[in-house]
Amino acid sequence: MNFMWRVLLFLFCGGLALVAVAQESALPLMPYPQQLTHHSDKPALVLGKNWTLAVKGEKSRELDAALKRFADRVERQTGTAIRFKNTGENNAQLLIAIKEFTPMSPFIKDWDESYELGINHQQITLSAKQTLGILRGLETLLQLIGLQEKTIQLPQVAINDFPRFKWRGLLLDTSRHFFSVDTIKRQLDAMAAAKYNIFHWHLTDDQGWRFESKRYPKLQQLASDGEFYTQAQMRDIVAYAQARGIQVLPEIDVPGHASAIAVAYPELMSAPGPYVMEYRWGVHKPTLNPANEKVYEFVDALVAEAKAIFPFEYLHIGGDEVDPEHWNNNADIQAFMRANKIKDSEALQAYFNQRVQKILQKHQRHMIGWDEILHPELPSNIVIQSWRGQDGVNQAAAAGFQTILSTGYYLDQPQTAAYHYRNDPLPSVPDENSFSGLIENKKVAETIASWSFELPRKRGSPVTGSFSLINGSKGFIDFAGKSRRAVTVQLWTKSAAVFSLDSWMGPVEFRVEFIGDEVQGRAIVGNAPYRLSGKKIAPQVMAKTQLMIPTGAQAQALVLGGEAALWAEIVDEQSIDIRIWPRAFVIAERLWSAQELQDENAMYLRKNAVANWAEVSTGLLHRVQSQQALEKLFGKGSLTAVSAFIELLQPAYYYHRQHEKSAYETYSKADPLNRLADALPAENERLRQFERQLELWLQNPGFTDNYQYLNAELQRWVNLHQALIPYFKEQLWLVPLAAKNKELIVLTQELLRLVHERQNISAVQKAQLQKRLLAYSQIEQEMIFALVFSAQKILDSL
Repeated sequence: MNFMWRVLLFLFCGGLALVAVAQESALPLMPYPQQLTHHSDKPALVLGKNWTLAVKGEKSRELDAALKRFADRVERQTGTAIRFKNTGENNAQLLIAIKEFTPMSPFIKDWDESYELGINHQQITLSAKQTLGILRGLETLLQLIGLQEKTIQLPQVAINDFPRFKWRGLLLDTSRHFFSVDTIKRQLDAMAAAKYNIFHWHLTDDQGWRFESKRYPKLQQLASDGEFYTQAQMRDIVAYAQARGIQVLPEIDVPGHASAIAVAYPELMSAPGPYVMEYRWGVHKPTLNPANEKVYEFVDALVAEAKAIFPFEYLHIGGDEVDPEHWNNNADIQAFMRANKIKDSEALQAYFNQRVQKILQKHQRHMIGWDEILHPELPSNIVIQSWRGQDGVNQAAAAGFQTILSTGYYLDQPQTAAYHYRNDPLPSVPDENSFSGLIENKKVAETIASWSFELPRKRGSPVTGSFSLINGSKGFIDFAGKSRRAVTVQLWTKSAAVFSLDSWMGPVEFRVEFIGDEVQGRAIVGNAPYRLSGKKIAPQVMAKTQLMIPTGAQAQALVLGGEAALWAEIVDEQSIDIRIWPRAFVIAERLWSAQELQDENAMYLRKNAVANWAEVSTGLLHRVQSQQALEKLFGKGSLTAVSAFIELLQPAYYYHRQHEKSAYETYSKADPLNRLADALPAENERLRQFERQLELWLQNPGFTDNYQYLNAELQRWVNLHQALIPYFKEQLWLVPLAAKNKELIVLTQELLRLVHERQNISAVQKAQLQKRLLAYSQIEQEMIFALVFSAQKILDSL
């Protein structure tokens, strides 16, 4: 067993003793099995390079191929080239039993991914109803083998496992930035390891058409810059995915996000053009013309081509973010709407979707699209994919449609793994619906205070809404256009409040001050602040807010699952693994494992172990890509100082990076993705461990060992600042970053000392320190000085 694996297992086993709710087993598995018994007191199963194998039932090509891949990965993980020798069931070291030797069906209803895995001191038994379940069980077995040397030892376990949700997908946008076939296959290998079962392939958008069409060849000739997938390549990827238990869902975006179509076939559009390739990011105006019958011939031909390549029963039509301007300004379209009694642009899109749905039905395909396609006149067998959050899921399910959640699983938005982990397609029903009743209680009503607020953004309209605080211990918030949500109140006095919640933008912490009837302060969205202002309002205004009814038991059955998503405006071939992995394992666990699995500290320990394992077993490049990006910036010499420096930096979360580019640059494909922010993972484990130890220490500031650890870490970061100086001459952009970072470290040291020595500070001093921390919290070169959050916790405790 190599050193890193031993360290990770030590941290995992030791860390579980610290958490409030320890899991039964300290096995580094992700997704974690539904039922697992670990016989840790029994001897391990020891295996060599020759494995005896028995297959109960008739073998298949799919199983033979899976076992070959399994053997190849065992060799990567252990250095041992294993060989299988067929034998009888009683003598087999690996016994596989399958009831149905069938390839993966294109129909979801046919999928059975359950399996049972047992290991005793003599034999591994893996049984499943379908080959699909065997594939999932082999992945668990590979995680149990882990990274070992010389001998292969397996713990004795009994596992009964099955997915919580049927639909567990990962979307890859290959339109904004193109990704090679090899890169896609690497993601599919890792997806299989994480037990994903759907690869959502976003093939078309404003910035590029990537689907080779034989019927409409100008699409790839004029609107791809030569970067597209041939039909042979797409078939190859489909076969590669299916062999790993993954179906491919193609997305051809209509009627909006159609600038690429406009370049190739302007006669299909709602405005005359002329059109040129679109390289700017954002929502653009070109839309297909719903009044033109040639458009439906175009869609029909494309669906026929897609059907011949992609056997999956669903085809994604996009349908999101349609700008109606060209429809509204086209006299023929307006006349068509009057003639067909179509009242507005939403009804016109519904008409278009109904026509497209009939085309899909003709080709034996079901429709899936984003929130905007939701319409009562569409058949109930379509699926609504929500990018607008739980409200979209609830609305779709309440209307009788199957639905999946993507909000909260956007991997192109750097977010913490914990935020993704807390995000569930089936949220628990909050108690905020009792708000109106609280107001009617005169005694409680006297303790309620409500404010409106506005958060200006650098791109797009402000985020607005209102919040109420009750009894000093609970509260609710209404973001405009969103359902009411409960907040966690950390502080509420006559002059200030601090409260937080998870939102569609990520975790949000409000830190506000009350000045008369006005409120001001900031909301930290993800990890960057928005300036906040607002006014006091009557609680009755909050009471009148319309609520979305949470999905009931019957409607919840319509929630198929969820999809992680990687939109590629600020992701390319050199950073794709950094953005997807290992956080995609965390989302996979939320979609596969039991809902009751909520311990975030245990999750991080397993995630870290699995990230190291997957790098070896599946060839992921999340660490390699980060290292290569740093070498391009700083050279290939020793990067010890740089590595320590970036421990304290995070890419700006949510869409802050896009907003920064939009405000200060061209916000387009022309913007290079070669900056320090592009090399950073979403989280740095060393800083996360520092924050965890700080939280524990603040509960007992007299505990000397934790204080010494925290102080030593801060001093290490200070000392390594000196080692950055040689880079300053060639990297002038680094100078202000390093200087500001050092100042923050020194300030954090001073705050730590004040708490340790139990010193009091005046309100004026605290306000001055708070002002300094606010300055350190601003976005710098699309990054955040992440130590500021630790410093804030220390200051709050003074």
